[in-house]
Amino acid sequence: MSRPPAPSANVKTALRVIEIIETFARERRALSLSELARLLAVPASSCLALIRTLTSLGYLYETSRRQGYYPTGRLLAMAQQIARHDPVLDRVHDTMAELREATGETIVIGKLHEGRAVLYLDVLESPHAIRYIATAGERRELHANSIGKALLAAMDDAERAALLAQLPLERFTPRTLTTAAEVEAELRASRERGAFVNLSESMPDVGALAWPVQLSGESYALSIAGPVYRIEPNLERFSAILRTACATLERVN
Repeated sequence: MSRPPAPSANVKTALRVIEIIETFARERRALSLSELARLLAVPASSCLALIRTLTSLGYLYETSRRQGYYPTGRLLAMAQQIARHDPVLDRVHDTMAELREATGETIVIGKLHEGRAVLYLDVLESPHAIRYIATAGERRELHANSIGKALLAAMDDAERAALLAQLPLERFTPRTLTTAAEVEAELRASRERGAFVNLSESMPDVGALAWPVQLSGESYALSIAGPVYRIEPNLERFSAILRTACATLERVN
């Protein structure tokens, strides 16, 4: 009787499946077994069993023997079914859509990830040709992100101080805050301003403002993001709209 795989083997297999999906998303074309193995930097034999399993389950199909494999619509259908029943996003989606309509900018909701970063949970992109582009699942540094600042402000003083002492506070642009004292000063100013702002601190010419929102006892934050030349002149108006939206969400939820 064979022994079950060790936990580390199960984790490695799960990680490889995610890497395969992300590779198809990045490449946006059919991939042969050898191409996939090269892009993943693993032996072809390591991919073969997973490719066969994903194909047998209907998540991949062979476009041709020469072109290789590509995901079917099953993956999208499953993702959409999951998203439709997300316990948080289902509650905030309409508010996010209203914010996008009112501002014309990209709207993001995020949460603290593993205590050290921002995790984007959902993104509604602006209809403008020039806009802030992001994807759900992306992670951002707390100190150089409007949502990150809002989440830091929602912590108690001792928790925030301990976290800031551990973070590297990497510099991304000349405007990035790189000391705990600078971040604390910015958070105090942000509370008085009525918005937690990032103007070219993470990327040049990108601006955003955020505000925290409590949902079922957990801290989240919503942000409005776009090019600095559109965000900065509208900070006061966008801040009022955003605070009202977050306050409404907290009352309803």
